[in-house]
Amino acid sequence: MFSVVFLLALLAFSVTGSPVEVRNSTIILPMTRRLAFSNVTDLLRHDEARLAAFREYSTRGRRDADSPPYPTVPLSQADLGNTMLGYTVRVAIGRPPTNYDLIIDSASAITWIGAVRPYFSFSGVNTNVPVAVDYLYGSFQGTMWQDDITFPEGFSISRMQIGVASAVQGIAADGVLGIGPTSSGRGALPSLPNQMIPTVIDRLVEQEAIRRPVVGIFFKPTVANQDNNGELCFGGTNPRKYIGRPKYTDITITGPSAFLWGINQWIRYANMVILGHSPGIVDSGCTFLYLSIDAYERYRAVTGGTLNPENGLLQISLEQYNQLYDLEFHIDERIFKLVPNAQIWPRSLNHKISGGDNDIFLVVKSLSTPTGTGVSFVNGYVFLQRFYTVFDSERHRIGFAQTEYTRVSTN
Repeated sequence: MFSVVFLLALLAFSVTGSPVEVRNSTIILPMTRRLAFSNVTDLLRHDEARLAAFREYSTRGRRDADSPPYPTVPLSQADLGNTMLGYTVRVAIGRPPTNYDLIIDSASAITWIGAVRPYFSFSGVNTNVPVAVDYLYGSFQGTMWQDDITFPEGFSISRMQIGVASAVQGIAADGVLGIGPTSSGRGALPSLPNQMIPTVIDRLVEQEAIRRPVVGIFFKPTVANQDNNGELCFGGTNPRKYIGRPKYTDITITGPSAFLWGINQWIRYANMVILGHSPGIVDSGCTFLYLSIDAYERYRAVTGGTLNPENGLLQISLEQYNQLYDLEFHIDERIFKLVPNAQIWPRSLNHKISGGDNDIFLVVKSLSTPTGTGVSFVNGYVFLQRFYTVFDSERHRIGFAQTEYTRVSTN
């Protein structure tokens, strides 16, 4: 069976030695980013694999948001064996506790282990329910168990349902920590195809460690190889990381975006609408900002960008950069703007994408599919690093708020 797996693809984060903060029924995990891709081919390959799955899924057309998503390919086809770019958190499972480094998966309900370190625990209970998850470049099969998970600084979840792998292919990480929508686990249990698997967030709510199934994510723009630049907040938001209040929009009802963290928006550049009101996805698993092919061509034309054959990105001159306008995302009645500097790749990292020190590359790329397929955009990491993002499963909505980095010129 297939699980929607949102592996966050540009940057790898791990919980640092900084203490986990628990306050006001929220749990805050500081994260550290590490760049783990060696060249632009790796980076684009990861994104393209995910987008290929989005495109295949989109050919199924529009469905009601309540229909179960059973794609023939997983919505994350990134090579998990590469695990170059993803959130990771170290957790201890079982008694005696064994440490596992798990990828934080923001769209899957399933937490599983055993890809690298074997599972051994005197406290585990085998449910004898088989579980299977397939990716394009890897897979795991195993059995669901119940056991205790302990996070840094001691907060824990008792009797958490976890998959224990008996067969793994192409996956080098210890496993996955599922914090996505509960419905995204549907289809992973072959004998119970409609069964939903409680996420870590669900269990934290049940055990009254947090009040609400909400996740707040904060990024600081990436400019170097190592940075303490991320934070994950379970149970709510951290107001110290954003300005004003988050502005919320409902999850779209148009599939396949409706099955993910999907919203409706339209996009304007200068006085031109480059993308009309359309559904799409908020996905920090993709590095770049992706637009339907017709919207991308409009953006390319108005910015004057030319395709660089070495890295597949649009390149502009310094003069063209100085003439860029804000890229406006109209979400409900709110406008979220990517300033010109937010529309370019960090020049300090040009060596990672086959660029010269002073070259300027735009971070907008094409989905290679037209508007109207159900996924007309993907607001990837380059968008999310400029706004605090809130995934609210309880109220079926996503929120955005400005941060101190929304308008800074770091790139």
